[in-house]
Amino acid sequence: QVQLVESGGGLVQAGGSLRLSCAASGRTFSTYRMGWFRQAPGKEREFVAAISRSGASTYYVDFVKGRFTISRDNAKNTVYLQMNKLQPEDTAVYYCAADGRPGLGTGALEYDYWGQGTQVTVSS
Repeated sequence: QVQLVESGGGLVQAGGSLRLSCAASGRTFSTYRMGWFRQAPGKEREFVAAISRSGASTYYVDFVKGRFTISRDNAKNTVYLQMNKLQPEDTAVYYCAADGRPGLGTGALEYDYWGQGTQVTVSS
């Protein structure tokens, strides 16, 4: 099993940046593919970005391409989400997720482990 703890959320003005971190417990972090999801009030949880176990492959949903970057440091058991040019519509609780299968996962059902989430609020 792996436990995930997100941090780095907060309040930012439109056009600003935030970097989210997700720290994982355990010594086998490099065997988990990782993903970031978000959920806005009254909406379903949606996929944002994914990264493969080695970090060599990444995938983004269209509406964050060119603005968000997912990365990982397997030595630090941490995955990051750098978010630039934030807009009010990016306001949501952001969750990181982990799964032991190879490749990239873009659906919530493709992940077995979830963090508790971190709130990101973008003001206009």
